[in-house]
Amino acid sequence: MTPAAASVASDPHAEPLWIPARRLLRSGVPGDRLPWLLDADSLTRRIQSSCRGAFRVEVLCQRRERPLRNESRALGLRPETMVLVRQVHLYCGAAPWVYARTVVPDATLTGRWRRLKHLRARSLGALLFAEHSVRRGELEVTCLTPRDRLFGLVAARLPRPPRAIWGRRSLFYLGDRPLLVSEFFLPELGAFPS
Repeated sequence: MTPAAASVASDPHAEPLWIPARRLLRSGVPGDRLPWLLDADSLTRRIQSSCRGAFRVEVLCQRRERPLRNESRALGLRPETMVLVRQVHLYCGAAPWVYARTVVPDATLTGRWRRLKHLRARSLGALLFAEHSVRRGELEVTCLTPRDRLFGLVAARLPRPPRAIWGRRSLFYLGDRPLLVSEFFLPELGAFPS
């Protein structure tokens, strides 16, 4: 079963079903999305490789708010806990290729990691993958449809929202402190670099 098929059809605010990437039924995933979904290397580096220098980050929103229920669970937080949420588009040239949402608990924003509050238009991925002490957790995959609460956020600036948007997420551990990064692949996404 694909994550989209398991979505709650009657709830307009349903949260996506995230499944471990290792359990993904590849037959339900568009072929051009599969390598992007399963690649554990730096997404920033992959896009930069495809775009030959035309990469940029646009910050859509960064503020303190309550995480979504599934984000709270993934981070081991109470649902009412306030966190830092950063939403960005990753561009190749003039086209947004990726919508990324990062959820950072207050406990993670201490010491040298306070700088995460001040990234502005710098790439979080470039910072995380440059640090040898950072560990990445297991990749999880989902397929958003208009029934999912996140779909509206991810598709908000698209001229023609698609029927489905594939995405992945994983926890990153800065020592023993986690943050959650979710990345959704938009219609303009180019070919995976070989």
